Amino acid sequence: DTILCLEEINYGCSGIATIIAVNDLAMTPIILAGTDEQKKKYLGRMANEFIFAAYALTEPDAGSDAAALSTTYVDDGDHWVLNGSKVFISNASISNWMVAFATKDKAMGHSGISCFVLDTDTPGCKTRKMTGKLGQRCADTSEVVFEDCRIPKKALVGREGEGFKLAMRTFDRTRPQIVAVSIGITERALDESRAYALERKAFGQPIANFQAIQFMLADMAIDLEAMRLLTYRAAWEIDQGGGSSMFSCYAKAFGADRAMKHAVNAVQIFGGYGYMKEYPVEKLMRDAKLVQIYEGTSQIQRMVIARNLLRQA
Repeated sequence: DTILCLEEINYGCSGIATIIAVNDLAMTPIILAGTDEQKKKYLGRMANEFIFAAYALTEPDAGSDAAALSTTYVDDGDHWVLNGSKVFISNASISNWMVAFATKDKAMGHSGISCFVLDTDTPGCKTRKMTGKLGQRCADTSEVVFEDCRIPKKALVGREGEGFKLAMRTFDRTRPQIVAVSIGITERALDESRAYALERKAFGQPIANFQAIQFMLADMAIDLEAMRLLTYRAAWEIDQGGGSSMFSCYAKAFGADRAMKHAVNAVQIFGGYGYMKEYPVEKLMRDAKLVQIYEGTSQIQRMVIARNLLRQA
């Protein structure tokens, strides 16, 4: 149901859909490993109030290599103390609360990472909105800085040292939602391109009569249905309680790259008008690029898929 809703929202504006999807991204660690108190406080608020949440994992030197976190935490009696910075955090400056990942000791690698939940207005937690983005401009993207940010011991989500595993389990569940961005963008690209091709005339006839245009439209339709099937399979695996890692990676890699391809082709079909803000397809192209980057780049998805295949050999 979440995927179906996000498809429709992404058809209209993927930036708005990202704001909504990030709420679910932030809630997922609480759903998977949170205490009853955490679930009541944070999930209950999400259900009853008009608020936002953020998922603070990415850092200036830890993007695709999520285990290379520099943000640290120390045990200080009844509190944890966080220090460090995060970057490209969606919803951060508009959020009421966030989950944040930090390491006890960078030398420990992923086994030193833990997950915490905190209110954004906690002393020592600061956010700064990042501007000048290529696409999805209505979605908030911010830096987060922790300076001796003290949070209670009960803020730990799951077990200490299992934050990296929790982050990866979270992405397995939420990546299909990101593919909904691809589906919405591709469906919009197809609808806009088809309508324009039937209306626009060149050489005395609609450009829809030209085989080059027809092939681009046909490829959009084929890949749109393939995206849906891959995404629905990944979502079904999640609903059944099974592992969805590979299906989520298949869907993310395929959907992100195909959405970018078809958004570019939509601009091509529109020609010079496609390059103008007056027409919708230039926004689709700008918005689509982000899908190849966030929640694991297209290259990272292929690395994960290949490693899994080789382990099975």
